[in-house]
Amino acid sequence: MTTAKDIMHPGAHWITKNDTLEHAARMMRELNLGALPVGDESHDERLCGIITDRDIVVKCVAYGRSPADCRASDVIEGTPRWIDADADISDVLSEMESHRIRRLPVIENKRMVGMISEADLARHLPDRQFAEFADHVYAAG
Repeated sequence: MTTAKDIMHPGAHWITKNDTLEHAARMMRELNLGALPVGDESHDERLCGIITDRDIVVKCVAYGRSPADCRASDVIEGTPRWIDADADISDVLSEMESHRIRRLPVIENKRMVGMISEADLARHLPDRQFAEFADHVYAAG
């Protein structure tokens, strides 16, 4: 059985919901990432969202706001989705497809231990299965 932990990109670089989007963008550049988990600093890194490079552009810059003045909490929305490290890859795909998400935090013992991205899926899935995933996530509607 292939698990979430088997295919994830290990490690977790966090920002807090009070960090600026400028700080998030710099971290993304330095770490070559397109997304960062957002933690609630008052709850021992409790996952409260994920911020993407697209969020910074669409929800801040496109409105004429400065990333130096916007906080992560200004752009994160909804309840973050995640998967247990021991979950089967079929559960990973189901979670990502049903919520049409491209990145999924992996949790073990209540701590984030990694992230699964489209690139991780592309490396570990047969081409046909990855194509089906992409069809579900990118389908219009």
